[in-house]
Amino acid sequence: MHNSYFLLSQLSITLDLQLRGFTLVSCFSQNKDELVIEFNNASSSFFIRASLQPDFQCLTFPASFHRARKNSVDLFHPICMLKVVGTHQFLNERSFAILLENENALVFKMHGTRANVLWSQGHSVHEIFRNNMEADLLLTLSELERNIDWSYEEFERRQSELPTTYYTLGKPVWKYLTHHGFDTMPLNQKWDLFKQTLNKLEKPTISIVNESESYFLSLLPSPSSLKSFDEPIHALNDFFIMRTSSDAFQREKTAQLSQVKKKLKQATSSEEKSLARLMELDGDNLYPQWADLIMANLTRIPQGVDKVELENFYNNQKSIVIKLKKELSPQKNAEVYYRKGKNQVIEIRKLKETIHHKQAEIIELTNLLHTIEEVSDLTHLKDSFANVQQKAPLAADKKALPFHEFDFRGFKIWVGRNAKANDELTLKYGFKEDLWLHAKDVAGSHVLIKYQSGKPFPKDVIEHAAALAAHYSKRKNESLCPVAYTQKKFVRKRKGDPAGTVVVEREEVILVTPSPQP
Repeated sequence: MHNSYFLLSQLSITLDLQLRGFTLVSCFSQNKDELVIEFNNASSSFFIRASLQPDFQCLTFPASFHRARKNSVDLFHPICMLKVVGTHQFLNERSFAILLENENALVFKMHGTRANVLWSQGHSVHEIFRNNMEADLLLTLSELERNIDWSYEEFERRQSELPTTYYTLGKPVWKYLTHHGFDTMPLNQKWDLFKQTLNKLEKPTISIVNESESYFLSLLPSPSSLKSFDEPIHALNDFFIMRTSSDAFQREKTAQLSQVKKKLKQATSSEEKSLARLMELDGDNLYPQWADLIMANLTRIPQGVDKVELENFYNNQKSIVIKLKKELSPQKNAEVYYRKGKNQVIEIRKLKETIHHKQAEIIELTNLLHTIEEVSDLTHLKDSFANVQQKAPLAADKKALPFHEFDFRGFKIWVGRNAKANDELTLKYGFKEDLWLHAKDVAGSHVLIKYQSGKPFPKDVIEHAAALAAHYSKRKNESLCPVAYTQKKFVRKRKGDPAGTVVVEREEVILVTPSPQP
């Protein structure tokens, strides 16, 4: 009810007593939703701050206000240095005016999301604070005066449409009446309660109440009252601080909950996919057996065939058909299957590690979620926020780097995400001692093996990185791929070359099978 007709009526009376004889010295704005107005009487200043945000509109009266040197705009120039001659409350409307000399006025139209501050002269509006509300320029002040018939006869006649008849009361008043049994009372008792409530609104005790985890101003008695006031200025000041702090806390809490829920969903999904993949691999670990069968039958397998039928000594000598790469010898086909079996073992180990980490992350995130839900003040919420960042970083933070990262035998291997990221990886993140790799003569990702002081690059690490470079290239579906590698100091970019294009001055080439997890 901080913008209700009844509170603004009390406020306009208070401002009339406060501002008579003062001069309007400045009107300025430092952001699009806030107007600050200063009055002065040669010995002291009085400030009005109109905060007209889309979700919360409120007037406050700071004891002082320090204007910023930049990003500050003066408004309503023609009425500055005019004296205040009084105030005017528009009848039954959420608007009032501070009257100035020469029939000028500052009109505070506190109509919810359509709230605005207007400069008028006579009955015409000359300038408005919120310029997107062009209809306010066509407003005549007489339109703000609204008559309501408060007689018993009108009350009796309008029983089926009381809220629209007495629109200025607002939802909180009708809620108060309903709570006191208004809806089920006989007509005469309804009228008595209605008149009593109007008397309380016209001579209110203003209080701040806490309902549904937010703060509100009330002009009626409430069991949720936290603090009471005899006049509106101090009530609005305290209410504004409590409400904005509460709203900021709720926004922050909601953001943190959303962030943790997002990470919890991601962790749960990752665990489920890893479990499904692990079950799939556990039921399909035949590569080493196929390799053994090929090696046991080398002399019986002709060169250049794409499949062979053999007796399976792992399964009671039942026949089994094994696919082959006809361009490879039987022994090389066996090596391929041995390598796939080895890769499968590595993948299973990594899947188990992932599942373990994700299960621990899910427990942490679930506990964190419960902690944030129970937090009731901003200090503890900030502590929780630190935990959110530490334990549940946003996916966007991880995606900020231009490369995928892999670990193999203690070496970090970085793979560029795209052509633009390739340039950034090689030129910004690469050092001259790093080993640089790229699939030969085709488009693909740049790959770096990060150098470790005093350690040479082992052959299997180079093969591992080369297989990644082959996989992240146009040759990913080929059986063998040539991959060039050299120290990063022999890689340079010419001015004007397309993204991802570099010149390699010295290189060696290795043949590998493309694989995302060699």
